[in-house]
Amino acid sequence: MGTFKPKKCDCSIDLAVPAFQNESMSIDATNSISVDPQELADSRAVMEHVLSQAPLDPEVYRRVHERAAKITEDLRRKHGTLDIAVDLIREVRDEG
Repeated sequence: MGTFKPKKCDCSIDLAVPAFQNESMSIDATNSISVDPQELADSRAVMEHVLSQAPLDPEVYRRVHERAAKITEDLRRKHGTLDIAVDLIREVRDEG
């Protein structure tokens, strides 16, 4: 196998962007999406678990996994199975 050679990226992710160019990313309070309070509480519990190693309630774990499975199934139903990783790995491997 060849040596991995990362592609040169002309990305501007590290460059400062003037604030006026970022207006599309701002949140309009009158147009915001409502979040289920249970999902918000579960998200906070997961963040706390990740950041401080606090124990995660088994019920939170179950609810999060159920929601993730539903989202995964909805995406598969809408877009089919997406096997892009295989193509990307082959592309990188064949460049060497």
